[in-house]
Order: sequence, then C-alpha cells, then structure tokens
Amino acid sequence: MGTSAGGNLVYNAGLHALDLDLESVMIVGLIIDQPFFGGVERTQGEIGVVDDRSLSLAGTDLMWSLALPLGCDRDHEYCNPVVGQHHEKIERLPACMIRVNGGDLMVDRQKDFANLLESCGVQVTRKFYEGACHGVEVFDPEKAQILYNDVKNFVLN
Repeated sequence: MGTSAGGNLVYNAGLHALDLDLESVMIVGLIIDQPFFGGVERTQGEIGVVDDRSLSLAGTDLMWSLALPLGCDRDHEYCNPVVGQHHEKIERLPACMIRVNGGDLMVDRQKDFANLLESCGVQVTRKFYEGACHGVEVFDPEKAQILYNDVKNFVLN
C-alpha cells in the first residue's frame, strides 16, 4: 500500500516483483491511494485545479524534475504509466484498489491509470471521492477513517 508517491511506488514495485522469485511470498493485492503521476501533456484536472490545499502544478513539475533520470521528461514510465507500458506485464498484476479524490489535480491521470489496468484484465476496485484534495487524509480525521475502512474492506475481501 502507498499514498501519493507511495502509490506510484506500489505500482512500480508490483511490476518489478513480477520478475522476482518470491517463492514464499504471495502478493494478492496492491492498494494504490491517490498515486502521484504526471505527464508532458496537461490534463483538464491539472489545468482546472488551482486551489489544491496540498499540491500545486508547479510543485509537481519541480518534484518530477528532481526525481526522474537526467534527460527524461514527464512521459517517462515512472511518471506516466499510461504511455508506452508493456500490457503483457500489467495483465499479470494482482487485484488493485485505486483511490481517487475528485479535487486532486492528478484525478484524470489516476482515472486513466485505473482504466489502463482494467483494459489489461486486472481486477480493479475503484474508490472515488468527490471534492477532496490530494492527501486529505493527513489533516481530515473523517477522510482518514474512510481510507482505513477502504483498506480493511479490500484486505478482507
């Protein structure tokens, strides 16, 4: 499980784990909460969200410029999973829960990511919450409780 950049890491670690011999470990699900994705071409969500309490578009651009390999743009596979992915590998992923907040500037990318997984045959549980910003669970106890309940229900089912 991971939130924001951690959600991105969960996805990429899940893909990497497919190539490992994890004889005594069985990964049965990935919990990808508000994954931090980007891309060169701006989405409507990125253009339209100007009042996100926790993130700005300039901030996300800065973080990607610091995190991506030198010479790479935001369409690199670590940043934009929808561009140039190997579908035969994605289709081997276990069930995934994707949590998305409607006020998150990355909302369109997160929805496109869930669509990509589903198009590859991955069992996806979508949780969409209107209006909340990126990482709202950090400062809103009610939203944190919803996250805990979602995780519990996903794990138990």
